[in-house]
Amino acid sequence: MSDPFVVRSLDEIRFWSRIMKEHSFFLRLGFRCEDTQLINEANQFHAIFEDIERRAHSYQENTDPQTIRQFNSEVYNAATHIWAFKRRVLGLILRCQLPGGNNFPLLVDHISREARYFSNRLDELNKGRLEPLADAIIDENVFFLKIMADHAKFISHLLDPSERKLVEQAREFSHEFDTLMYQAIDLSSMRPESQTHPLLSQFVDENRVSVKSLRDFKKTARDLIEECRIKSIIHPLLADHVFREAERFLFILDMFDRSLSGMKVNRKEILF
Repeated sequence: MSDPFVVRSLDEIRFWSRIMKEHSFFLRLGFRCEDTQLINEANQFHAIFEDIERRAHSYQENTDPQTIRQFNSEVYNAATHIWAFKRRVLGLILRCQLPGGNNFPLLVDHISREARYFSNRLDELNKGRLEPLADAIIDENVFFLKIMADHAKFISHLLDPSERKLVEQAREFSHEFDTLMYQAIDLSSMRPESQTHPLLSQFVDENRVSVKSLRDFKKTARDLIEECRIKSIIHPLLADHVFREAERFLFILDMFDRSLSGMKVNRKEILF
């Protein structure tokens, strides 16, 4: 029999360890050639999370929960260490100590927020303190809407300026998701009074529509980049990376929608 704790833990680690591994790669690409110490650290984190990802796929849903609890603790430590590395890099950039590098400060802050999200989730799982559904709906949306808004900004800045139509589309998505994020923050500040079924249902439905549109835009951009049909400095892996994160958010929203509709959520899916 599969254990929901094991299923949920492995799902989180399999997804986010790959994300952390790719963050290490993107940071390394953005460092200057003389930043050898930072490059070496990024390579070390890449190897750490590559190994974690491999091990996560070696476990099964019927693995002893205590084994997974220990694994969660190990991955939690790795996630907190890469978070600290990312914040240190952000500090260096903001103090102008890495002139000429290609890592946007917002991008480094963005990926550090994802590392914090990952470590917090592992800590919650091990302590058995996952949020109630109503709180999770708001908090997950506040987090992911900001992530989606950031993605749109990165895409608009990394496309070649001559790709005017795509740049404008990315900017429109940036504005749309900034608006949705602030709506989510407003709903959050009105808690618990705002946590009625009709409000949460409308909130999830509205966001799902926008996320589907952004997901489709990212898929198109990813395919065009892979086929070398548009001009940009976006690495093909980065294009796929942001597409997968949109897919993840949409998966979570679909789960919320089914839960609010009274449908039973498969225990193999994300549970709140």
